[in-house]
Amino acid sequence: MSSDTVIVAPTVRERCRQFIENGQVQRILLTLILINAVILGMETMPTVMAAIGIYLVMLDKAILAVFVVEIAIRLFVHRLAFFKDGWSVFDFIVVGIALVPASGPFAVLRALRVLRVLRVLTFVPAMRKIVGALIKSLNGMLSIAMVLGLVYYVAAVMATKLFGEAFPDWFGSLGASLYTLFQVMTLESWSMGISRPVMQQFPFAWAFFVPFILIATFTMLNLFIAVIVNAVQSMHDEEHKEEHDADAATQQQLLLQMQQLQQELQQLRRELKKPTAE
Repeated sequence: MSSDTVIVAPTVRERCRQFIENGQVQRILLTLILINAVILGMETMPTVMAAIGIYLVMLDKAILAVFVVEIAIRLFVHRLAFFKDGWSVFDFIVVGIALVPASGPFAVLRALRVLRVLRVLTFVPAMRKIVGALIKSLNGMLSIAMVLGLVYYVAAVMATKLFGEAFPDWFGSLGASLYTLFQVMTLESWSMGISRPVMQQFPFAWAFFVPFILIATFTMLNLFIAVIVNAVQSMHDEEHKEEHDADAATQQQLLLQMQQLQQELQQLRRELKKPTAE
């Protein structure tokens, strides 16, 4: 007897899913994003726009149309689940901003259409992992930022009281001191531009600036880096957890089989040692 095999044809939704998730289609979309990035840069050049501006605008609109079709297909495939994925929502917003009319109260949003370039993050897993690590490390970074803000506030109050009268432009108020200390933290002309002029009137001012730089710049920067690296490592461990669990299960199974084999060998040896009945 032969049994008939029923072949179920894929639905339109499944075909759209296969199409939009195809590797070749993904590479084409990534190429279009990069081309669009070049076009947006060329639109800032008056000479280029005067020569081929109309063609650049037409090509930009054509690429935008492709992006709109892509988002529509993904909405059709995933439906409400589309909005549960952060990267999909990001793509939807970025493409939606590009559709804002060039005139009217929301015309200023047209300047944000350059955000379409950031869609590269969606198509490159390595970049997506880095962004995910940054988001995951926000709690730790917020704690470090609060400590840094406390250090800034204490240092600004001290600087205002110590150097405010002699250098009112830099340390005359709390706000001015905060801005000056931010410049010092970035190491932008902190020595010749700020520290040494202050030390001409306050010789021991180095005892304030050097510890501030060591704490605010080097220590805090290393803490930020440590938090981000830890988040990346945690994401890496989570991604490979299933593989590690599978390897551990395989090793456990092999160990059990080896133990059973050893027990069988021991049983066989005991049987061989028994005297045979004549």
